[in-house]
Amino acid sequence: MDDWTAEAVAQVKADQQTAHRLFPVAARRGGPSARAALLGHVDAATVAALYRNGDAGERLAVLDALDRLDLGDAALPLVEDALRTNDARLVAAALGPYGARVLDDHAYRQGVLKCVFMAIPLERVAGLDERFDPELARMLAAYADERRAAGRTVPPDVLERI
Repeated sequence: MDDWTAEAVAQVKADQQTAHRLFPVAARRGGPSARAALLGHVDAATVAALYRNGDAGERLAVLDALDRLDLGDAALPLVEDALRTNDARLVAAALGPYGARVLDDHAYRQGVLKCVFMAIPLERVAGLDERFDPELARMLAAYADERRAAGRTVPPDVLERI
């Protein structure tokens, strides 16, 4: 951990509210892992606020760190929010290990389908082998049928699954 990150973590440990000031500049001042280091020392409400008030890079850092934080299902609304965006980076991050664990079956399937629509490779979807079920297979097959009917190609990773 570099000096800036160590000092920032110490400040956040002493007062979680300093995270609101430090988190936005953390990547620039402390490097790529600085934001995750700060998130490890704040509560679920602060994580949610940092996500809500953050730009796309800050939201991505929160989503990427969720699996390493002890939040239970408290961050599920953040994952659901990310799945409503049109930012492929956020959608893919929402279906990381944390999202794969906390999303219900319906929301997970819808997220997988959104990845397909957004040309996000299915290899980036966490837990797909474990959570793949007949309903998701049916949804992907219907998508493939629609693509073929329109004279369009079907992504190879979809064809592998149906």
